[in-house]
Amino acid sequence: MHVTIVYASVKSGNIEAFKAACQLNHENSVLEPGNLRFDILQSAEDPTKFVFYEAYKTKQDAVAHKETQHYLTWRDTVADWMAEPRHGVTYQGLYPVVDA
Repeated sequence: MHVTIVYASVKSGNIEAFKAACQLNHENSVLEPGNLRFDILQSAEDPTKFVFYEAYKTKQDAVAHKETQHYLTWRDTVADWMAEPRHGVTYQGLYPVVDA
């Protein structure tokens, strides 16, 4: 399993628009072949902070996600709303075991 945890910091005036754009990206991402989870979390302590938990069966599935129209639309839509560049960290998912 290929997991990416993405950290995003959004300008305070763009929080609601960011959440709406993320919802559309989420709804399409969970339909992708190879997608196992696509969770979007908002900090309870700082509403400008978000975390994405993206789990795909394989690294290739994760790469394919970044080529989808919904991802490209999301990326371009939210670019100016970022307080700082997004930061992603990749992990090898150990459990649950997923057959690729």
